[in-house]
Amino acid sequence: MKTPSEYSFVRYLSAKKTVDDRALNKNVWQSLTRALSATSRSEPVRVLEIGAGIGTMVERAVEWGLIDTAEYLAIDSLAENISEAATRIPTWATSRGYTVVNLDPRTTLISTNGRRVRVEFEATDVFDFMGSEAAASPWDLLVANAFLDLVDVPKALPKLFSLIKPGGLFYFSVTFDGCTIFQPEIDRGLDARIEALYHETMDRRIVNGSISGDSQTGRHFFHHATAAGAEILDAGASDWVVFPGPEGYPADEAFFLHFIIHTVGSALRGHPDLDASALEQWVHQRHAQVEQGTLVYIAHQMDFLGRVG
Repeated sequence: MKTPSEYSFVRYLSAKKTVDDRALNKNVWQSLTRALSATSRSEPVRVLEIGAGIGTMVERAVEWGLIDTAEYLAIDSLAENISEAATRIPTWATSRGYTVVNLDPRTTLISTNGRRVRVEFEATDVFDFMGSEAAASPWDLLVANAFLDLVDVPKALPKLFSLIKPGGLFYFSVTFDGCTIFQPEIDRGLDARIEALYHETMDRRIVNGSISGDSQTGRHFFHHATAAGAEILDAGASDWVVFPGPEGYPADEAFFLHFIIHTVGSALRGHPDLDASALEQWVHQRHAQVEQGTLVYIAHQMDFLGRVG
């Protein structure tokens, strides 16, 4: 595909679906499935997903058999993501042959063969959500995909864990861990410089006046989780690996790559330690490699399953 003239974040999240599907660590997912099924309960499992985007994890939870009878609340701070999710999930479920009942514009009941999942979407920031009535009753499972590296983890974890009932589970997936690779090389020194400075922008991200991010969140999470009183039950790599096959990039993954390149370029544009013309040329060449079907992109990430006391 040609380099896009516009970059829709909603389209990026949709394009990322197949990338995440491959990346998610299947051993950790199976451990999560076993841990949930081992917990006997008479009531539906209560799942809270934060930073839920357009609902792709909801699709996996249903289609991959993670949940049978559940109350699933998916929240995201961006209203446009929630609006898309509220439209996408009923359409997706219907296309899979599930029985779908739209209870209201933000709530969908999905059922098939004895399985019954009630999904509700809400546009709210997780830290604002913590003061709501819905947060007062602890959840059985807290899910966050590609989220932890966007917050101050040591400060955020105790608050996040307070949302989970004692003995409940958390599943934090696609947690970035300090490796961004574009191949083939353009200029080894320039490639390394761009990667290092891009990671530095994560480490220096400021949200509401405070540092909010860590380019090595994955490796640091083990200590942070233990310090917050949690037990890690399983962990494993969930690397993004995007490459062209015999028919080019699968699904909408060419757009995904263009979006990543655009993100890196936007983050570093105007950086005092990087020659502006060199960066623009690098961005142009990377976009051209996607158009030519030659770019390979790899990002190292980690998945975590744990339990709170």
